[in-house]
Amino acid sequence: MCKVAAAIFILILSGLGAIAVTAAPKPADQARTMDDLVDRVITNENRANQQIRQYSPLVETYIQNLKPDKDLGYAPASDKYFLGRVDFSKGAALVSLTDTNSKGKKIFVSIGNFSPFAMQFLPVGFLQMIFIDTNSFDKQHYKFDYVHREFLGEVRCLVFDVTPQEKSGKGRFLGRIWVEDQDFNIVRFNGHYTGGGRSSYYFHFDSWRTNVQPGLWMPSFVYSEERELRYALVKKLDFKGQTRLWGYNLGRAAQEQELSKMFVEAPVQDDTKTANDLTPVQAQRAWDRQAEENVADHLERIGLMAPRGEVDKVLEAVVNNLEVTNNLDIQPEVRCRVLMTTTLESFTLGHTIVLSRGLIDVLPDEASLATVIAHELGHVALGHRVDSNYAFFDRLLVEDKNTFRHFYIARTDAEEQAASAKGFQYLNNSAYRNQLGNAGLFLAAMQSRQKQLPNLISAHLGDLVRVIADLKTAAPADARQNPQMLAALPIGGRVKLDPWFDKLDLLKSKPLGTNAEPEKMPFEVTAFMPYLTRFGSEAAKPVAISAAEQENQKNHQH
Repeated sequence: MCKVAAAIFILILSGLGAIAVTAAPKPADQARTMDDLVDRVITNENRANQQIRQYSPLVETYIQNLKPDKDLGYAPASDKYFLGRVDFSKGAALVSLTDTNSKGKKIFVSIGNFSPFAMQFLPVGFLQMIFIDTNSFDKQHYKFDYVHREFLGEVRCLVFDVTPQEKSGKGRFLGRIWVEDQDFNIVRFNGHYTGGGRSSYYFHFDSWRTNVQPGLWMPSFVYSEERELRYALVKKLDFKGQTRLWGYNLGRAAQEQELSKMFVEAPVQDDTKTANDLTPVQAQRAWDRQAEENVADHLERIGLMAPRGEVDKVLEAVVNNLEVTNNLDIQPEVRCRVLMTTTLESFTLGHTIVLSRGLIDVLPDEASLATVIAHELGHVALGHRVDSNYAFFDRLLVEDKNTFRHFYIARTDAEEQAASAKGFQYLNNSAYRNQLGNAGLFLAAMQSRQKQLPNLISAHLGDLVRVIADLKTAAPADARQNPQMLAALPIGGRVKLDPWFDKLDLLKSKPLGTNAEPEKMPFEVTAFMPYLTRFGSEAAKPVAISAAEQENQKNHQH
């Protein structure tokens, strides 16, 4: 039976029920009737519950509590954040990376403090939303009603309404499932668990899976939302939440690539005429580079930093623009990396500029991105170095749960002010100098939202994104005077996450027309609408699709 998704009082999630391993059906065992098809769906889902026991991905949940707003309908009032690692071999055991004292049982307090009338969110409850039913997903406990066919991205699906049978017990799933039409795996389900009470509440959610390997669909994204949920007689809860899972294949892909590379590399050339000796300055630079590479490699190995990819190249193109227009020749060369997390932060590891995925997500344009990078480039140019002790390998031997405490990388206020001044100088000499109004608007919006969203606009490893005063004052007085002007994008507005390889790509979505004020949603949580593809698909497809476009697809199929 599915467990409590969220509760007023602390509840403990028991281990996933034991499920017998069922052999995968042979290709010839095709479903011939609707009953046969449902049997295949049930078999595959129970097998998926067993398969996931092999993995220990990272899981991140971010929640925004909402309040009514006369212009926007609802706007964020406060937020909660959790990042940890789940061990599915032990049921759904969570180890927190953001709270080292919680032992995986950290509680989000939604309203009030720890009073008898406070709503308290459990991270493990949101994690449970990746499962339909871990014990009794079968015809004895559920009724399946076929609805229609529908495409999710390029994956054609059969859609069923799933209803608990009478007297099947509490905590059963009630909602809709999408089943891909080749192997009959569930790729999406949308609904809630039934049977809440006075001390526990089940929230509505939309849960998505990604085809990460042939025949393997793994939980990736969960969106949850409630409006005007009444509790404690007079209390009301409004919230939106996103849960992401990634890091299923940590380390394995990089090891395989390195092994393959080793066998195809050309023999090393020994040119004794080359000057190989390093001066003391060069030796110090090499030592510092070793330290920054050690830290970046450690963060990548545990799933907090994305492998080098296309997003890094985009960031480095902006760095190059700033260097060329300011006649900078920085050695060693400046590199860029991306944290996988939603929180908005940026920092430098020596000559490596690091931005979080969440920060890249919400930046409205290239000039705003250049503003953040210019500040960090100021740190690099001013010689603000990484702690060289990280060049010693034993300094990296730290448990995952202690990572943020061990590798906390922050600058002094004096260093931050100096980097801001240097960054502003670089911007004024660059091709971005006439586009800084939007950047100032972004920084002003971020500063104004920090009180309501302290868990989003925060830093785990580095520093808060610094507000450059000169840019802030250059921002327009009111963005609502221009319908096309966006202070910031919603969370997930730029970057797509591959949960198997931890690969990040920029979204390739169609441009929108004029945004109504409620559609601007700066820094806000929105529903997931991924463009699903099958593993190994070579066709160039957009990686995101709007809800309206998906509805048009569905209507054309009827």
